[in-house]
Amino acid sequence: MNIISSKMQKLEISKDFDLIKARQLARDLTIQLGFGIVNQTKIITAVSELIRNVLLYAGNGWITFNEIEYQDKKGLLIKVNDKGPGIANLELVLKGGFSTGGGLGKGLYGTKKLMDEFRIKSEVGSGTEVEIIKWVV
Repeated sequence: MNIISSKMQKLEISKDFDLIKARQLARDLTIQLGFGIVNQTKIITAVSELIRNVLLYAGNGWITFNEIEYQDKKGLLIKVNDKGPGIANLELVLKGGFSTGGGLGKGLYGTKKLMDEFRIKSEVGSGTEVEIIKWVV
């Protein structure tokens, strides 16, 4: 896929207030890109879930937002990275209902359902990278 990316914005994640800043930035970007209220809510919810995971499991990380274009469509590419412990049971976690930390086990599974594209790389002891895309329809 040959994606043209522009206007990248990056936020460090290390405290609860960073969740609020990321949600606000996601809201502002979705409005600028012309997402409807339903997709704005989906994106903000996905961002919230991913940042909660970073804070809970890794302690800190970062999130980047990129406005993207591919062929005749535009969208928002969001990447969340951490250098935490990684996810040992990734396949189980992505099925939903399985948690490594006592939660409901719906965060990553739910995020995947909310977005148009979802990719995750996680290596035990090295951290996790999640990449999500929502296209403007």
